[in-house]
Amino acid sequence: MKRKLIPSIFSGAFILITLANSACQPLSVSSSAETQTVVAATPTATDVPPTPMASRPIYAPGTLVDYTAQTGDTLPALAAHFNTTINEIREANPILPAVVTTLPPGLPMKIPIYYVPLWGNPYRILPDSLFVDGPAQTGFDTVAFVNNQPGWLKNYTTFAGEKNRTGGEVIDYVAITYSVSPRLLLALAEYQAGALTNPVLPDELSHYPLGVKDREHDGFYMQLVWAANELNIGYYSWREGTLSTITHLDGSIEHPDPWQNAATVALQNYFSELLPVLDYQTAIYSDGLAKTYTALFGDPWSADQPNIPGSLSQPELTLPFSSGDTWAFTGGPHAAWGNGEPRAAIDFAPPSNVGGCGSTTEFATAVAAGEIVRTDKAVAMLDLDGDGNERTGWVILYLHLSSQDMIHQGVMVKAGDPIGHPSCEGGNATGTHVHIARKYNGEWIPADGALPFTLDGWVAQAGSQAYQGTLTKFGKIVVASDTSNSNTLVTNSK
Repeated sequence: MKRKLIPSIFSGAFILITLANSACQPLSVSSSAETQTVVAATPTATDVPPTPMASRPIYAPGTLVDYTAQTGDTLPALAAHFNTTINEIREANPILPAVVTTLPPGLPMKIPIYYVPLWGNPYRILPDSLFVDGPAQTGFDTVAFVNNQPGWLKNYTTFAGEKNRTGGEVIDYVAITYSVSPRLLLALAEYQAGALTNPVLPDELSHYPLGVKDREHDGFYMQLVWAANELNIGYYSWREGTLSTITHLDGSIEHPDPWQNAATVALQNYFSELLPVLDYQTAIYSDGLAKTYTALFGDPWSADQPNIPGSLSQPELTLPFSSGDTWAFTGGPHAAWGNGEPRAAIDFAPPSNVGGCGSTTEFATAVAAGEIVRTDKAVAMLDLDGDGNERTGWVILYLHLSSQDMIHQGVMVKAGDPIGHPSCEGGNATGTHVHIARKYNGEWIPADGALPFTLDGWVAQAGSQAYQGTLTKFGKIVVASDTSNSNTLVTNSK
């Protein structure tokens, strides 16, 4: 399933693209219903490459450019994208209030821009609301969709997450654990490996169907795990303003277009790690993944409903252990799930268990009232908005819970109610602890940044590396450490 390409055109600071008809043609659907069979489109003599997009101008330093705020935008991230400062953005936009968390989607702004060379393609592949496993994925039956297609994925089975799962179930499992849209994962599986239309997985793709050629990610499930993790790294790094350069397999680089959205940058970064430059340019443009996604699920931009509102605020949360108890702060901001980004999680441990894996009679407790909407091995998800849907509103992830005495799905809790015993179960852990992280409308919320993780007035701040960091309250500072010392101790005064 190789794609025939026309060489790309480079102009100034911006990579221009021409695309040719593909030997592996895009897909179309036989009806608008998402459970209908996907069929291969037939090429016609009228198929023509899209017109290359124009380059951005070389702006004079400090030029004010028009920008419309996107879902999840923050001032620190915009300052990083446009190579400017928060103060300069504020001066150009006096309407902004003194305290800003997330910007309201659709807000017209003026941004002072400082040009850097080698800006990437401004073509947008997918809206952010359809990247995350958020409200837009509610009601989508992944298993039924996969089973209605002729591709090899419906006959695929593997052991994943402590049980045997079918192809559709694997997609759902990876989607919900990493909080990445199942539709996006399906589109990638189809675009890269013909999972929905090719009845047989080609032998050359049997071990590494998504192109990640390492033994730790052998087989479709582990390939999908790698893909979800890398997509999150790109997405949240752009969200936080820390991703500034995409490096290609040949060593060439580009800087994401400052106007880009997080989902598109995540996909650009993902494909740059897998594909030669010419294939990369096809994948990120209109005849690439975007065309496959549209054929499968319709125009994504017509379904966009911004998932992060302006002025997002965290509800009041207490510390995840009983009132009057003192635990150790053992992990500053680090990955919520997997490795890398987003650094949405922090860790706590009963002091007697710091530094080793042992059982404890202590319970991790509910940080607020809500419903346990999902449990899995060592995992409980606490839904705070009362609708019983993990994809909407605020939810709290609890990880590393012991199987003994762990709470059950469907239980309603009050703040301070027991959830489960901290442990080393459920992944890599050097000591008994509980790992907690926040999501809003399917999007992981970084523990540090415009909306820091705040528990009983203790505010999280990241360190220079994952797991480092502090909690601060009324001038008192505790420092994260996986060794027992008085500087790590936090008391729940509620």
